[in-house]
Amino acid sequence: MAIFLEQCVCMILGFSSGLAVAGGVFAFISILGVLPRLCSRFRLADHVHQVETCVALGGMFGAVTTVFPFSLPFGQAGLGIFGIFSGIFVGALAMALAETLRVIPILSQRLKLKSGLPYVILCMALGKTAGCLMQFFFV
Repeated sequence: MAIFLEQCVCMILGFSSGLAVAGGVFAFISILGVLPRLCSRFRLADHVHQVETCVALGGMFGAVTTVFPFSLPFGQAGLGIFGIFSGIFVGALAMALAETLRVIPILSQRLKLKSGLPYVILCMALGKTAGCLMQFFFV
């Protein structure tokens, strides 16, 4: 009986901790206005509520799949397509967050850049890509 109670307490604690972390992430994204800004960049301003719903559902789906893992019969090609779209989403979300926080204009002011800002952004993206590939293949 004590083991059952211990497992119930662990389950409740884990579930509530997950809810707190997920709520904090979604609150952070919504308070900064990242999704509306991202939608305006992709000319989806009329569909902000649908995008927010999809992000929330994706977060819940991701949480469920980490607890109850399952496989889909899409093979290596499906995995590659999923990986590409996931990477595009994460990269676009990161750039929208950086733009919302005005990281790039502040960086260009501090470095006294008059031209070449697209190259700085390209180098940031290539560095992130190289880091992800190193983690994927070597860690």
